[in-house]
Formats: sequence, structure tokens, C-alpha cells
Amino acid sequence: MRRTFASIACIGLMTVLGAGCATSGTSQPKQASTNAPATITYWSTGGDDDTRIFQKAADLYHQSHPNVTIKVQTLTWDDSYAKLLAAATSRTGPDIVSGGLTWMIQFGRRGGMVDLRKFGIESLKPQAHPQMWKSAASPDGSVYGIPIDMSTELFYYRTDLLAKANVTPPKTWDELTTAITKLKAAGVKKPFSIDWGNLDWIGYFNFLYQAGGSFYTPDCKPALHTPQAKRALEFWISLYEKHGAPTANITGENALDTGTAMTYSGNWIGNTIPSAKPKLKGKWAVTTLPAGPASSAAFIGGRSIGVTAFSKYAAQSADFIKFLYTDQAIDAMIGVAKGRAVPYIPPRPDSVTKADFPPGQAAAVTQSLKTGMPAPGCPGWDEAAPDVAKQLQSAILGKSDSATALTKAAKIMETNAA
Repeated sequence: MRRTFASIACIGLMTVLGAGCATSGTSQPKQASTNAPATITYWSTGGDDDTRIFQKAADLYHQSHPNVTIKVQTLTWDDSYAKLLAAATSRTGPDIVSGGLTWMIQFGRRGGMVDLRKFGIESLKPQAHPQMWKSAASPDGSVYGIPIDMSTELFYYRTDLLAKANVTPPKTWDELTTAITKLKAAGVKKPFSIDWGNLDWIGYFNFLYQAGGSFYTPDCKPALHTPQAKRALEFWISLYEKHGAPTANITGENALDTGTAMTYSGNWIGNTIPSAKPKLKGKWAVTTLPAGPASSAAFIGGRSIGVTAFSKYAAQSADFIKFLYTDQAIDAMIGVAKGRAVPYIPPRPDSVTKADFPPGQAAAVTQSLKTGMPAPGCPGWDEAAPDVAKQLQSAILGKSDSATALTKAAKIMETNAA
């Protein structure tokens, strides 16, 4: 469930061709009955447990549409963007794809995705998380993909270590740095770390939006030349330089287990800690991220799903995507997740509390999703993101000053938007 975004690799067309691919072609598919016979291939970015979750929904759909069979196949986060981009560009591959929330925008720009509005997909918009839907849709109004799940960043802490230093969970940036200082004074050698987003744009995202900034303006122009963007980067840098956050990547579970008092991590580790780290029982808790000077916004992750432009079965595929928003599908997918201690958070805010959360986490997730923000849905963002992250890293590692890093990052965003 960890959300990482790989750089786009130069790969050959044969890399993405394989068993289970649907068809290839260059013409737009004719609309057909949603009950017309179809064998649909669905490439799902994530792990095998995620595939099982979505296959459960596919099997349920088959029960009411016996002529339609959907086969879900796993792509890993490490290389899925490159494979999906190659499929979208070559117009050869699966019928349905899912990946990062904003990916379908980039694939749609290349003519690789169906605008789902032609199948009435906007009827689902009132049910979805407003910001997630906005980021998944193209700025020009096209809807090449819609959200199918959500995740968010939370604040995990060791209750025993905070009690040792007489520290309460921090609610603001100032309280966070004060807590780190007190923990050090109390002899806690590892007061703080960042898991999800460490040295990456996702890590910066939290501080940027909490400072009142953003990556882009509302009309998708780079917005990193602001005082808010600089303040956010300098605070983030200070957590490493002044307050000792490790630059090495340490998972949230391992950080807590090896004596780290506080860590930023994804909501999913709350589901894995009980079985993976049983010695932590009764010693950890979770809440929302400390708020910045402007807001408490935290990063909201998640995947989007869409139909490829070269599919023979666009009508059936789009109808299945609609089915994923039904109570029947959501309840079934949550049921599979519960059986595997894998958090599946549905894209409908009214169904979030149905998900499988450890004690105390549901309230934190609900609040974080309520005030949080997803990745920007601007053209070129997914191509720019890896290189933007490199510029941010250069500032953290002392190879560049914050102003230079932000200027170069903005230039990268501008170039990729062309």
C-alpha cells in the first residue's frame, strides 16, 4: 500500500505487451450495451492484496452481468507508470487501468484514455471526495479517471516515550519542535522521523499546504516562488538539520519498534503494526499531523481508474467503474481488506468509517481526509514530480539553498506542462 512514484523509464513497446492484453487499434470504440459479451483486462497498480480486493468487486459484477468477465492483474508501483504510459502512447494494452490519482490526466493527454463523461460518470461526482475528484479530472473538464480509494498521512507516536518526557502529542509545528527538544532532554535518542515522503515531494507537500502554499496556481502555473513555499521548505529542512530527523528511509513500523518516539507515516501501518510488531501492543497511538501556520492539511493519496481509448469494451468497462461506487462493491472490498489486515478506504467519504481501522485510528483518518489535499491534477505534474523531488532533496542535503531549489523545481514543472 505504500505510495511511491517512480521516474519515467525509457522502455520498449514489447515491455508492455503480454498475455491478457485486450486489443490494439487507433479508432475510438463504438458504444455497446453494458451486457454485451466481454472479457476485460484490468491492470491494477499496487500489490497482490489490492488485486484481490478489486477482483472481488469484479466477480460480484460478473454475477449481475454474466456475459462480462473481468480479470485483474497486478502492476507494482515501481514500474507501473512507465508501463501504463507506454500502453497509453502505443494504444496497446488492457481495457481498464488504475494507478496514481493524477496519472489518467497524463495518459489522456496522449489520447490513451476514454473521456468517461460520455458514459455518464459524472453522476458519481457528488459521492466522491471533492478534492480527490477535482485532482483526478483534467483542468479542461475531461474525466479520464476517477478516484477508487484513498489514503492519508498520519502522526504515530509511542505513548510510553512521550509519557517519559511529559510530552503530549503535538498539534502545531512549534509544538512538534518543542516535543523533539523535550524528548532529547529526557534521553530519548530517536525523537522523530518521517516515513511516507521522506526526502520526497510528498513529504514537502504536507508542510507546503500547511504553510498556505501550493504547487500550482488555480490555472496550473507553478506556485513555488511564494513566501509560503520558502517557509515550508525551510521548516522541513530544519527537521533534518536542527532536529535530527534521519534522511535514511525507515518505515513507520520499524521506527516505532526501534525506539523512535514520533513518526509521520501512511494510514496503512496502523493495520500492520498489530501483527508485524506485537511488542508494541499498548505502546503506540495515532492522531492527525501537527498543523502549520495556515492549516492542518495533510497529503491525501489514492488511486484513480479509467478506460483505455483502444478498448473494445469501453461501455462495459465504464459500467464496472460505476459499480465500484455502489454499497455492494464497497462492502465486499472492505471485507476482503479486513481479512488481510490491508486498509481499503473507499472513495466515498460517507463510507470511510466502514473501513478496517485499529482502535483510535478511524477518527484521525476521517479528520485528515476532511481537511487534507491530494496531488495536483495539472498537466505534466507526474512527469515533473521525480525531478522536483530531487531539487527538494538537494536543499535538505545542503547541496542547494531553498530559493534556488524552489526556482529550479518550478522551472521543471513549467517545462513538463508544455
